[in-house]
Amino acid sequence: MRIRTYGGRTVPVVALVASTLALSGCGQDDAEAPKAAPGTTAQSTARPAVPEGARIGAPGSACDMPVTFTLAESWKPKAVTVAPDNPLAELARRGPLTMVCEIDAKPAGNIGFLRVWTGAGDQLRPSLEAFVGTDAHEPTYTELRIGDRPALEVVYQEKSQLDDEMEPERVFAVQIPQGIAAVSLDSFGSDEHTAMLPAYELAKSSLRQRDP
Repeated sequence: MRIRTYGGRTVPVVALVASTLALSGCGQDDAEAPKAAPGTTAQSTARPAVPEGARIGAPGSACDMPVTFTLAESWKPKAVTVAPDNPLAELARRGPLTMVCEIDAKPAGNIGFLRVWTGAGDQLRPSLEAFVGTDAHEPTYTELRIGDRPALEVVYQEKSQLDDEMEPERVFAVQIPQGIAAVSLDSFGSDEHTAMLPAYELAKSSLRQRDP
């Protein structure tokens, strides 16, 4: 397996593919900004660190989405645009959902992302089951209400591609008039997962359907 050093730690290249599929760079230095893969569209230029309390999702923000939520301090968002004819497009799709925004934890001192996914559908459980796939170990589903709308969260474990250790994963999905919106916490290891949980919980507690 090919590996590389990222932020002072060694991670599998395959774990970084979704990031390089990106999507638009936001808030990174020119030397660090990933280049958009063929078939994707860069939508924004470098921006300063996002202050705590900023909301993402509204028109004019880094990611134009059907939902909005509050960002943790310094996390940097970038919009994701996937061309249908791009052979790498499937890397930005999981089950019925397609990635529309990627929020990088690196400026806040962690290695990982919050990723926002949207798609058609009116059944949360089948959509999340397809999203986590057959490699999910011990998935636990919890019904919620987020922003006064039906929601579902799944917490599970998945085997690391680097060392075969089991690592925690989680994602929540909410029903919206346009279909389903989901937010996943994608980290590189258990310690990073724990450190990034407050940002995930902030997104979950503050998520609202965007005003028309």
